[in-house]
Amino acid sequence: MRAQEITFLKLVQGEKQFQVPLYQRTYSWTRKQLERLWDDLSDLVEQQLEGGRPASHFLGSVVLAPGQLQAGGVQRWLVVDGQQRITTIMLAFTALRDHIRDSAAEGSARTADRIHRQYLVNEFLEGDEHFRLLPTQADRASYGACVSNSPRSGGADNIGASYRFFRGVLASGQEQHGAEWTNAVEIALRDLLSIVEITAERGDNVYRIFESINNTGVGLSQSDLLRNYVFMLLPGRGERVYEQLWLPMQQQLGPKNLELLVWLDLVVRGESKTKQTDIYRVQQQRLEPLAGNEEALEKEISELARRAELLGRILDPALEPHDELRRQLRHLARWGGRIHYPIALHLLDLVDAGRAQADEAAKALGYVEGFLVRRMLCQTSTQSLNRLFMSMPGDMEADRPAAEAVQRYLSGRRRGWPTDAEVAAGIRSKPFYWNGQAPQRAYVLERLEESYGSAEPVDFKQAKFTVEHVLPQRPAQAWIDVLAEDSDDGQTPQELHDLLVHTLGNLTLSAENTKLSNHPFQRKQQILEASSLRMNQEIAGTRRWGRREILERADNLAARAVSLWPGPEGEQRADSDEWTGWADLRAALIAMPTGTWTTYGDIAELIGSHPVSVGNFLATKAGVRGAYRVLTAAGRVSASFRWPNDEHGGNPLTLLHAEGVPFDSSGKARSSHRLTAEDLASLLGKEVPEIGTSSSSPDQVAPGSTFDARAARFTELLRANRPDAADAILAFLQSWKALAPGCHLDYGKATETSCFLMLRKESASRAAAIWPFTLYPVFGTVEVVFQYMRSRPPFDDSGLRQEFMSRLNAVPGIELAEAKLELRPSFPLEVLADRSEEIAGIMSWFVQQVVAYEPADEQGQVSF
Repeated sequence: MRAQEITFLKLVQGEKQFQVPLYQRTYSWTRKQLERLWDDLSDLVEQQLEGGRPASHFLGSVVLAPGQLQAGGVQRWLVVDGQQRITTIMLAFTALRDHIRDSAAEGSARTADRIHRQYLVNEFLEGDEHFRLLPTQADRASYGACVSNSPRSGGADNIGASYRFFRGVLASGQEQHGAEWTNAVEIALRDLLSIVEITAERGDNVYRIFESINNTGVGLSQSDLLRNYVFMLLPGRGERVYEQLWLPMQQQLGPKNLELLVWLDLVVRGESKTKQTDIYRVQQQRLEPLAGNEEALEKEISELARRAELLGRILDPALEPHDELRRQLRHLARWGGRIHYPIALHLLDLVDAGRAQADEAAKALGYVEGFLVRRMLCQTSTQSLNRLFMSMPGDMEADRPAAEAVQRYLSGRRRGWPTDAEVAAGIRSKPFYWNGQAPQRAYVLERLEESYGSAEPVDFKQAKFTVEHVLPQRPAQAWIDVLAEDSDDGQTPQELHDLLVHTLGNLTLSAENTKLSNHPFQRKQQILEASSLRMNQEIAGTRRWGRREILERADNLAARAVSLWPGPEGEQRADSDEWTGWADLRAALIAMPTGTWTTYGDIAELIGSHPVSVGNFLATKAGVRGAYRVLTAAGRVSASFRWPNDEHGGNPLTLLHAEGVPFDSSGKARSSHRLTAEDLASLLGKEVPEIGTSSSSPDQVAPGSTFDARAARFTELLRANRPDAADAILAFLQSWKALAPGCHLDYGKATETSCFLMLRKESASRAAAIWPFTLYPVFGTVEVVFQYMRSRPPFDDSGLRQEFMSRLNAVPGIELAEAKLELRPSFPLEVLADRSEEIAGIMSWFVQQVVAYEPADEQGQVSF
């Protein structure tokens, strides 16, 4: 066995092929892993552009075993471990090649061709031997489409999703930084990713090597390593320093927060590029010159203990003695996340050192909150936000008052702090219900309610409120009639509904979601009038609820929002700055899997615009990748569609056919391949709650009603809305419960009580649960939740999800598009009723796959 640390370029250069054995799992990296890698790559790129010489980023190890020598003298290596890393970097290079090829830069075709030949293929070989990487069998077609730049590249499996992810971030990055940025990305991928290559000799037991690398027990944390190093340097004072300083700090914070402290300590010292995996190394380098000076080392531990007390106030604001600072820390704690920790610790540091007043620090944190909330209200991308806040303590002006320095820093060009006018426009038009995370959406509404200054304010910690749509997500005819009165010429009531329903003006908080349901507004008025919330009483006081009322409320909430959350220094925005919604449009079109289409209305709903504006933008703006995928609501190419600058020419139908979009005999794109605004939002990584529920999955079902009550309501809704199919569907649900001990049902809590077919113990963590279907009794659909399956073993294997889809599509009446393998396609409840025995057989297969994955107990039994 031989091990060496090398770059990616050195790993792949030469005539060789890396083959993933057929028995290995398919490519499984998801957006979470890709975003983490991209954050690391972006750091390396930015350091290059700033003129620095960045240290390499350790990507991990790759275990290789020699395979057969191929024709032409090409050496084949079997990838025993590390296929996910190699495949991801290959896909990044594939996306970079295509990004460069599609640009208008001089020499772009030559550069793209060089990348293709240098990293991706063995130039003079054909067939499978042509590819520098040969994935496992299930991934080869998708990977080959990407490397070959086929119209089918960027499909719905994990390979295609990874390719589309890199296309998206490359396009976004170049918009911000220009052509030099793209060159720096190639250098980072090629030379700055460090890989430990472990190669075995013929006859070595490569699987023993794999086990020794991956089964190393519980490793020491970064703070453990630092502790051991420091006290090794304190032979005389160690016992006292440990008892008086380190142990109390460790007991106060706990292991995870202690590691967080050691990292934050570096960040506020100006080491903003330090990753949490490098804490020990960087702290060791900082403390090494103090070896032999126990007094200096004790002072360092004392300083860390002081910061531990400050971090304790950030984690638990009740510990902060100053009223205004405590209130602001509580606001940020309610907002959630850790993004504000570096600047909060820095400000508390200043107060503790007497260099800032507590009121000044509180005002500064108010600017931080205003920055975060306003960006969420305007649907501004969170990309690079972590790096921005990590750099903040060291980069903002130290010679100004703290609040002024924070405001000036966050008001900088391209930092994206929305003005009052932008906030008002965003609240009017953006789909707030898809922005941020569920606790953040609730927080915004809670703070808006608090702004009414009620004499008896609501205790939101005790109350069981969820977000409610006043205009329902699935409106009954009475609502459609109201919307018809408000629709513009050529606009259908449904199109107007889609533009309004998820905006902040139509949302409120309620503990009566089930009672509110999709009743006519007059019935909702009675319930809202009895609410303890002032905002609900205000809604109840209106005569009707349509476009005018929703927009008037949006303007009212916008006035409150700009008062609650302060804005940037100055309210001017450069005329050259493009509206942020168009960046969202570009990102959505890049994120679409090949073989799908969408509509002008869906794009408008997603970005907070109007279908006509979307059409005008696409017709006049050159270089919008995938513009031909936007069709009319009827699934046809718009009569006004134009290629800007005739960049492609010809009929868009030719491209859509090549990508796999099916059309009927009349030339209409098949609706099963259409991506709705909700689908597009999901593909962009937004948290999109399931329609008809108050939560995004049964993982987060809201409290407030008993299981039996929800089960009874589901049955009631099913019999009322699907009387002919109800008995067959209920019998099917009973057959699901009989399939295995872990099969059970769960129910949502909102306007439409949904039913989830759950697998694994009811008492187990919801994050471990898996479910194939969600049933909606009013809307009449069975949703196949591939979106959630893809993060839950064993169906995180895209090949297994494809097999599940194929089995379902064999049932007459079910047509699920393969392009929606990472989304939530559906079929009618009536098909489930008519074909319940066939579908029950598929459910049995589904359970068998999960059973085969589960570990058995000592008696060989699988228990969920």
